[in-house]
Amino acid sequence: MTSPCTGQDPRKTRLVQTPPTPVVHIVDDDDAVRDGLVALLSIRGLDVQAYASAELFLATDLTGACGCVVTDVQMGVTSGLDLLRALRNADVGLPVIVMTGRAERNTAQAAVAGGAAAFLNKPFGPEEIVAAVQRAIASCAA
Repeated sequence: MTSPCTGQDPRKTRLVQTPPTPVVHIVDDDDAVRDGLVALLSIRGLDVQAYASAELFLATDLTGACGCVVTDVQMGVTSGLDLLRALRNADVGLPVIVMTGRAERNTAQAAVAGGAAAFLNKPFGPEEIVAAVQRAIASCAA
């Protein structure tokens, strides 16, 4: 049995699955920071989704998600550290990059102890966040 289109036996054709495209999820209640990160990462060719709160992000379907989360520590109702804990408790394997404008040692320690992939103090340079994101999403491309 051969296909009239390919001339090949369809029973011997292997499907090649392409890996999912990593998505960088930006979670920050500061419009300027969120929009700036979206612009920076989009220019670098990354797929980016933005959320104004942890609650909006947690309401999305993360089944089979590939990529990473970039979140601020200080946000409205749910902090970035609370978001990190919620993702770990829900067994969502997305790496989380935590950023803050208030460099407190306890916060950095809590983020790292909670499983953050990186902790960045604001202000940070564009190359610093891009490098952290690229490291975080590397597992998707593998």
